[in-house]
Amino acid sequence: MRIAMVLLAGIVLLMPAQSFGFFDDVMEGFKSLGLGTSAELSEDKIIAGLKEALEVGSANAVQLTGAKNGFLQNEAIKIPMPTQLQKFDQALRLVGYGPQLDEFVVSMNRGAEQATALAKPVFMDAIKDMSFEDAQGILKGSDTAATEYFQGKTTDKLSAMFRPQVETALNQVGVTKQYRELVGRYNSLPFVDSLAFDPDQYVVDKSLKGLFHVLAEEERKIRTDPGARVTELLKEVFGAKK
Repeated sequence: MRIAMVLLAGIVLLMPAQSFGFFDDVMEGFKSLGLGTSAELSEDKIIAGLKEALEVGSANAVQLTGAKNGFLQNEAIKIPMPTQLQKFDQALRLVGYGPQLDEFVVSMNRGAEQATALAKPVFMDAIKDMSFEDAQGILKGSDTAATEYFQGKTTDKLSAMFRPQVETALNQVGVTKQYRELVGRYNSLPFVDSLAFDPDQYVVDKSLKGLFHVLAEEERKIRTDPGARVTELLKEVFGAKK
């Protein structure tokens, strides 16, 4: 809730004078949650703390997912063999195609890791563009309210940005060729239904899901774990609750 309270304080500072009737309600909200008010921390510092928290959390999420093995070795977000291909995974392994199948999975995760680096500037823009209504939603939201805000505001843009990056990345690592070979072999078998599957969109969707999963974890840490407040400003602002 602290992130929500800090955000709301910042937006109130930008409101026109006739809207300041809401300010009293905001301050009452600060007091009810035990967050430092202007008597303890300036509004400017509270706003700066909020922005820094969101920037740190989103940067951490991008760094973690964009690193080599950021997806592949994180079981919570690892991109698995697509369901459409799992039906013949075992059969192909039995006839010696296990290494190709394993490389196919590695390639998809590598594509996701390369694509998520694009998210950071989009998240920074979302922080700048937060509206009064966004602040109210975060104020009333859960421990992952900021992540939910990011998800709602950035998913479409990130999906469009990820798609060409994923296509390039998958082509570079050969995943598209591998997919076509695998599906071609399956479709050549007698008495089977042909498969139609878009590996690029599959990886885009899984990349976004994994990125937001890690972002939610980072948000929870900053809210609840003093050790995750890695700057003096974060320690001061988010340690204000008594």
